[in-house]
Amino acid sequence: MSILNKDALLSHGNFKGREIAIDIAMHAIKAVNTYDGVRRIINIANNKLKVGILSYDLSEIKNIFVFGAGKATMGQARALDEILGDRIKKGIVIVKKGQRQRLRNIDVEEGGHPVPDEGSFRSAGKILKACQSVSRQDLVFFCDSGGSTALMSHPAEGSGISFEDERTITHLLLMSGAPIYEMNAVRRHITAMKGGKLQQRILSKGTKMINFVVPDAPRIFNPSPSLAIPRQGGWEDHTTFQDAVDVLRRYDLWTRTPVSIRKHLKKGLEGTIPETPKDFTRMEVHTFTLGSIDTACMAAEKRVVELGFNSMILSTVLEGESREAGIALASVAREVEGHGRPVKPPCVLISGGETTVSLEMGSGEGGPSQELALGFAIKISGSKNITCLAIDTDGNDGPTDIAGGLVDGYTMKRARERGIDVFESLKNHNSSHVFKQLRDAVYTDYTDTNVCDLNIVVIGA
Repeated sequence: MSILNKDALLSHGNFKGREIAIDIAMHAIKAVNTYDGVRRIINIANNKLKVGILSYDLSEIKNIFVFGAGKATMGQARALDEILGDRIKKGIVIVKKGQRQRLRNIDVEEGGHPVPDEGSFRSAGKILKACQSVSRQDLVFFCDSGGSTALMSHPAEGSGISFEDERTITHLLLMSGAPIYEMNAVRRHITAMKGGKLQQRILSKGTKMINFVVPDAPRIFNPSPSLAIPRQGGWEDHTTFQDAVDVLRRYDLWTRTPVSIRKHLKKGLEGTIPETPKDFTRMEVHTFTLGSIDTACMAAEKRVVELGFNSMILSTVLEGESREAGIALASVAREVEGHGRPVKPPCVLISGGETTVSLEMGSGEGGPSQELALGFAIKISGSKNITCLAIDTDGNDGPTDIAGGLVDGYTMKRARERGIDVFESLKNHNSSHVFKQLRDAVYTDYTDTNVCDLNIVVIGA
């Protein structure tokens, strides 16, 4: 991963703080690169396929299949295509528009994100059809990462839910500001494939299965200290139909929810349709977590120490309204700057998570990381010692091609000089306008990962 406009970002403001923040972020994101992660744990020798600590005799495997979807799935698929080659009987993965790369043995489809489109629906149908041909003698690799719910979108079969209804509820949830794990509690219960249902469909045939997952929700952690050690089990869903209904009511969406979805959820509450899978322990499935926001933050901390600064990981589960989270982080930075608490400068504060934007008004262009950075900039205005880089690790903050924003104590002054009203832009959720005008929008190439948002705060550099 590289910052495409690094020179522009370093042409003004707190040059040293900006340079350090960019350096640390790049090391953190590289540590959770999914292509590298897959390449590290898979190898083939003497007709033996080794996946971490697991070993398979290829003479006993009839066919190998590769399926998957997500914003960090392209890297996984590329690695599997290179390693497994023509041993792959059939491969289909769905990536975000603009991420597609041509592979020899895996078909790469594109879908819509964050709202599913016809490509999402059509491609999901192709995976559902291909899954029908797997058997007990086969091995299936499934590549899952953030964004897969939208990219691999197909209403639950027999539910009466139309694809347009699924698009509608996704849009309503995005507008509500609900955190990702609450959004998914709803979406898993109305789709044919998420919440472990696709894995259940495959495993019910006695097929062996390996999941590669990249968690984009801050409440999911790497269950193993080693990438090579999987957990036994699949993509169990611990949410319920009741949770789905509670989320819709909590955000005042129930009456705005399409009738077909309400009917389906009510049937779930009544027990007339089955819950999402809760237990895969009796099936031959293993799940490898290809890094997490915790991994990224620890890699950032390691780099901070190498650079000779004090460091502190404030949180890997940061949530809440983005601008408010930015103000809170800035308040901690001001305390460090003024009083040396809770860590003495020069230092770097590290945090990660998934903050959200509630679109109750305004319809500008922006994303959570950009709003967090602007909220931060307001609070540190005038400081000569504080810099903050807020970045989405997949390279796209919200529905934009901007990865995030870079701010320092000079940001507000520069905005005023250019006639930019930061407060009005925040109110209208038009943060991208500010960052483009100030040349502080961060652009990256494809990162091959998606482990929540990362915030690097440099103080006293």
